[in-house]
Amino acid sequence: MRVHWPVRLTHGAITLRPLRRRDEAEWARIRRRAGAWFKPWDSSRPADAVEPGLTFRQLVAQFSARARRGQMLPWAVEYTPSDTKRRLFVGQVTVTGITRGSACWAQIGYWIDPKWAGRGIIPTAVAMACDYCFTTLRLHRVEIAIRPENTNSLAVVRKLGFRYEGRRERYMHVDGDWRDHDMFVLTAEEVPEGVLARYERAKSVPSAG
Repeated sequence: MRVHWPVRLTHGAITLRPLRRRDEAEWARIRRRAGAWFKPWDSSRPADAVEPGLTFRQLVAQFSARARRGQMLPWAVEYTPSDTKRRLFVGQVTVTGITRGSACWAQIGYWIDPKWAGRGIIPTAVAMACDYCFTTLRLHRVEIAIRPENTNSLAVVRKLGFRYEGRRERYMHVDGDWRDHDMFVLTAEEVPEGVLARYERAKSVPSAG
């Protein structure tokens, strides 16, 4: 199996590029400024977890090693505002659990600095990631698990046409407890034109009323 990493993808003002150790300062600044925004949705560690916690640098090193083995795609999201023309680190899109063989699936997670939310950055970035999974990696299925209360994240999958598949009870440890998550899915045959092309086409259609 050929491993594709590092990978850089760009569409307009939005770029996906490998997460780097030098992103730590900006990552930490965003998290300090908007801690209340992230807290309800951030994964946490059960009290009886045996794995040690990781520093940001250790996390990047671990992610990069897994990416080189074809197991994940840890992307930073960069956005270039039209008024500055300077690329800014604004979030992450991470493809995990890449599985081959008879499954050919993966899972996608994402977050964005609330300063830049509502501009279509994350829907575009997730669409780019999906298209890469379907066309380059030749995966068949991508999943996104979202807490039912996370309206902002739910808006992303709805804009991209993900299909609701059901609720998984106490699915993941988030914000200090095991939380239910709703599962949203796309398969390759559902988006023959590509996720990004479909999203862009939907944006161009005038809304009724």
